[in-house]
Amino acid sequence: MVPTGPGREDPGVTATPADPAGTGRLSERLERWLGGDDTTLGGLVDLFGEKSFAVVFTLLMAVPALPLPTGGATHVFEVVAALAAAQLIVGREEIWVPRRWRGLRVAGDGDGKLVRALLKLIRGLERISRPRLAGVVASRTGSVAFGVLVIGGCLAAFLAPPFTGLDTLPALGVVLLSLGVLLEDALVVAAGLAVGAGGVALEVTVGRAVVDLVGGLFG
Repeated sequence: MVPTGPGREDPGVTATPADPAGTGRLSERLERWLGGDDTTLGGLVDLFGEKSFAVVFTLLMAVPALPLPTGGATHVFEVVAALAAAQLIVGREEIWVPRRWRGLRVAGDGDGKLVRALLKLIRGLERISRPRLAGVVASRTGSVAFGVLVIGGCLAAFLAPPFTGLDTLPALGVVLLSLGVLLEDALVVAAGLAVGAGGVALEVTVGRAVVDLVGGLFG
């Protein structure tokens, strides 16, 4: 199963004196973690502990979700997210991260614009969301489907041609899907699916147009 939404007990995020990020709404816990000393992937997994998959997907895919051409620089985030999703599919309770990736910075850009934008999005969703079909979202079957969809979104973002910005919508779809799971809101999950599917359709359409153009030039 995956993390529960804000305002409900989360078995994967236990509050202790040494873990101030273990309580409060998702946006509050993330803000406290982002303001701490360790904003690496390893630090994120250690702090949020069991069933932190959706949090990791949200932060990793927030970077390629920016409406900017990345030139493939975000491929490492997409690969790590896909590998974590595979672990979710096979039923792991906690994310295993290779030592070489534990130091990967997942807090975004140095000036904090990405962090502020992400927190603003999360706070907005927290205000309007409520548990809808929470049992389905948090079920074992839902977890497997979640992992498969994340891998699909990561693959679509990874295969997007460099400097086109076509990785934005598939990555944003993964972010919204992950937030929907965290909030246990099936409507947010549906929004993520719609955005991701739209991104894949756009990628296929543009790719086909490019192939036809090249074929016309050399045909």
